Amino acid sequence: MTDGVYGQRAAFVSITTLFFAWGFITATVDPLIAALKTIYSLSYAEVMLTQFAFFMAYGVVSLPAAPLVRRLGYARAIVLALTIMIAGCVVVPLATHLDTFAIVLVALFIIASGITILQVAANPLAAALGPPARSHFRLTLSQAFNSLGTAIAPYLASSVLLAGGIFAASATSPVTPTQRTESLRHIDFAFVVIAALTALLAFFIWSMRARLRSAAPLQDAAEDSSVVRALRSPWALLGAGAIFLYVGAEVAIGSLMTNFLHQPDVFGVSLVQAGKLVSIYWSAAMVGRFLGSALLRRVSAGRLLAAAAVCAALLCLTVRLTPGSAAGVAALSVGLMNSIMFPVIFTLTLERSRASQAATSGLLCMAIVGGAFLPRLAGHIADASGLRAAYIVPLLAYLCISAFGFAAARSAPAAADGVGLSAG
Repeated sequence: MTDGVYGQRAAFVSITTLFFAWGFITATVDPLIAALKTIYSLSYAEVMLTQFAFFMAYGVVSLPAAPLVRRLGYARAIVLALTIMIAGCVVVPLATHLDTFAIVLVALFIIASGITILQVAANPLAAALGPPARSHFRLTLSQAFNSLGTAIAPYLASSVLLAGGIFAASATSPVTPTQRTESLRHIDFAFVVIAALTALLAFFIWSMRARLRSAAPLQDAAEDSSVVRALRSPWALLGAGAIFLYVGAEVAIGSLMTNFLHQPDVFGVSLVQAGKLVSIYWSAAMVGRFLGSALLRRVSAGRLLAAAAVCAALLCLTVRLTPGSAAGVAALSVGLMNSIMFPVIFTLTLERSRASQAATSGLLCMAIVGGAFLPRLAGHIADASGLRAAYIVPLLAYLCISAFGFAAARSAPAAADGVGLSAG
């Protein structure tokens, strides 16, 4: 094994830890939603402002993130992103001390701003650390570890955020100020722990900076990294639309899952038990990504994406129409279908976009803002017509994603015409 290959593999392993970290933090928001809804007596539309604040950061920060990564280099940009995330976690105890939901939203926006910079740096880097022909495999494998973080987070976070305090109160007795304060302190504890672990990760990445610098692909200083350039590429726009819909659908389902499974006509379990069950949703995505990494060696990425999206749409239809626990099983099973969608949409778009890799990546990460809008829409529908009716939002999104997959399967990569992944 050559030093170059070893260096690339070591760099790939270190980058994969970032996928795990932001997956863990992102999935922690799901039980946090259930906690905040109860603590602050919010409607579904109101509590979905948490996801709106979190994912709106992608729409705001993705625009300057690509040139920032280019200017600082991968290692320094990643450490800066982790530092921003730590700052956001530290704001959470301030928000709970002041007992102000709006400051919680500010904290989530700050955390997500750091994650956005990580996404812009780490997604194309993971895809590029090795032979171009295996870019789908590498990014899907990294996303599998992202799913490991999302699988663990709901179980651990629910054990903290949805236990004791206000959630231990009897349904027939009023909630005391002491119980409410205890629940707020649980939120503090969770985010202080996340801040400490993120600080350790930042130290690790900084210690690996030399290896990252030598293994990372060279960035062409003349390459146009402006998202505006990507807006001129039809495939970049189509890919951004698919990412917008996918993230919006996945986040909408995960955000409503705890309360949905808690309903008497679904599983009828306690909130903390329902929150822990959300781990199955994200665990299915993790298993699917490992399986998808193998399938992508044999099956066209576009066709596999289209098939997964059609199955996800059918599962959402099952949730919408089927009574009883079968709807809960169907909702949890959507995670398996979600598994390969993000990395495959990302790499299919990079292959076909006529804009530079940096510009296309910036636009795709900006499209993650779909996680701000679709859950909010689903929340309004849930308030008006119930949680089952809200599944119409992801159902329609998955149908559109399947169309993107079929179109990509019928279109040759830009490289086939002599234009590489980073073509200008």
